[in-house]
Amino acid sequence: MTTVKISPKYQVVIPKEIRRRLKLKPGQTLQILEFRDRIEFIPLTNIRDARGMLKGIDTSVDREGDRI
Repeated sequence: MTTVKISPKYQVVIPKEIRRRLKLKPGQTLQILEFRDRIEFIPLTNIRDARGMLKGIDTSVDREGDRI
């Protein structure tokens, strides 16, 4: 488990291994959520980066008769 400290200015540094794994870049925007007793950081991505994300997806799904 990786730990970080909150600085006197309430800043935290995201550890290098996590930045590398999530491909975070300087200046990138993160959404922060408070959920029960924890804090979650969610990297926001540009919608243009999602282009082609579903290319090659298998669309042959059994459908009900009224859903064709």
